[in-house]
Amino acid sequence: MNHRIWWRIAWRNLGRNRRRTALTASALTFGFVASVLMIGYMDGMMEELVSNGTRVATGQVQIHAEDYDPERSIHRTLGGREGLDVRALLAAVEGQDGVVGAAPRLYGGGLVSSGDETVGGILMGVDPGREAQVSRFEISLVAGRMPGPDEIALGDAMAETVGAQVGDEVVLVAPAADGSTGNDLFAVSGIFSVGVGAFDDSYALLELGTLAELMAMDPGRIHEVAVSVERVRESEAAADRIREAAAAVAPGLRTEPWSVLQPQLFFIVTYADSMNWVVAAFIFGMAAFGVANAMLLATFERRREFGVARALGTSGLSVGRIVVFEGILLGLLSLGAGLVLAVPLMIYIYENPIDLSRFVDTWSFGGSAVRPMLTVEYSVVGPLVSAIALVITGIVAALLPAWRAVRVPPADSLANR
Repeated sequence: MNHRIWWRIAWRNLGRNRRRTALTASALTFGFVASVLMIGYMDGMMEELVSNGTRVATGQVQIHAEDYDPERSIHRTLGGREGLDVRALLAAVEGQDGVVGAAPRLYGGGLVSSGDETVGGILMGVDPGREAQVSRFEISLVAGRMPGPDEIALGDAMAETVGAQVGDEVVLVAPAADGSTGNDLFAVSGIFSVGVGAFDDSYALLELGTLAELMAMDPGRIHEVAVSVERVRESEAAADRIREAAAAVAPGLRTEPWSVLQPQLFFIVTYADSMNWVVAAFIFGMAAFGVANAMLLATFERRREFGVARALGTSGLSVGRIVVFEGILLGLLSLGAGLVLAVPLMIYIYENPIDLSRFVDTWSFGGSAVRPMLTVEYSVVGPLVSAIALVITGIVAALLPAWRAVRVPPADSLANR
C-alpha cells in the first residue's frame, strides 16, 4: 500500500480527538520553546563571557615575542631589543579578512602615588585611537577621557585607593629598560571601570610614547599587538591568517587566539556548548512521558479499530506504522507551533534584556565578567538541536503505543476482551 495512505490515516486519527491532540502538542510546543530559550540564554551568557573576557583588554588574538611569556620581561619586545617596524606589522595584520582592528601595547610595572597613598600597578602604554577598536577601556570611562602625552588614566578601584580624581596629579615610579628608575608627574585624564577587578584594581593607562619615554624604550619596541576580529568564536582561523602575515614582517613572533590565551574561559564556553544536547534531552525527556501516556490511552481506545484492521489482513507492522506516523506528525505540528512562539520571544528578549541587577551582582571569573542580564543570543544550533529533539521525542513516545497496537489480538479486540 502507498505510504501516503498511512500518513493520511495518521493525520485523520490526530483529528479524531482534537482536544487531546492539542493538549499533547502543547506539551511538546512548550518543551520546544523552553529548550530554545534555555539554549539561547546559555549562548547569550557565554557570548557575553567571551566578549567581556576578550574585548575588555586582551583582544581575540595577540601577537608577542616567542620568549615573552611567562616571565613577561620588559626586555622581551617584538623584534628583540632592536624592535621592528610597528606600522608595517599593524598594516599587515589589519589587511587580513575578518580583522576589525589592531593595537600596539607596551607594558611595565610601577608605583602610583597621590598624597600619602601609594599602590602598585600594571602600566599599559596604548595608542588611544587604535585601542578603542580592540578593548573597552574608552567606553568604560566613568570620568574624563583616554590619556594623551604626559597623562594617565586609572582604574576606578586604583583611583579610590590613592584618592585621585580627574585633573589631579599622581607620581609614577617605574623600572626602566636601561636599569635606571623612571619617575615623573602625570595628570589624571580619566577613570575607567570595566567591571573586572583585575583591571580596575591594578591597571593604569598611558599614551604609548609617554610610557616608552618613562621606561627608556625605543619607539619601535612594543610587547604586544592585540587584535579584534569580527567573529569571536572563529578566532582560531583568523589567528592562522594573522600568523602568516606577521611572519612576513618579522620572524620569531607568536600569534595566539583567545582560546589559547585564556584556557579557563575556553573550557567553560566549550563545556557550556556541549550542554545544549543535555538541556534538550532533559526537557523533552520529561515531555516524552506525557506524550507516551496520551498516545497509550488513544491506542487503548482504538483496540477494536486495530482488531478490525488486523482481521481484514492488515499486517501488524502497518498498524504500528500508523501510530509511529502519528507521533511524527504530532512532533512536526508542535514544531511549527513552537517556532511561531519561540521566534518572537527570542527577538523580544534579545532586543529587551531583562535586568536582574536588583537580585544578582556582576559575576567575574577568569578575567571576564557576566552582567546580571537575562538575554539570549541568536543561534542556529539552539533551534536545530531543539527541533531534532522534539521530533525524536514524538517518535520515541510513539514506540510503546505502536508496540501495544501491534500486539492487539484481533479476536479479543472484536470480542471486547
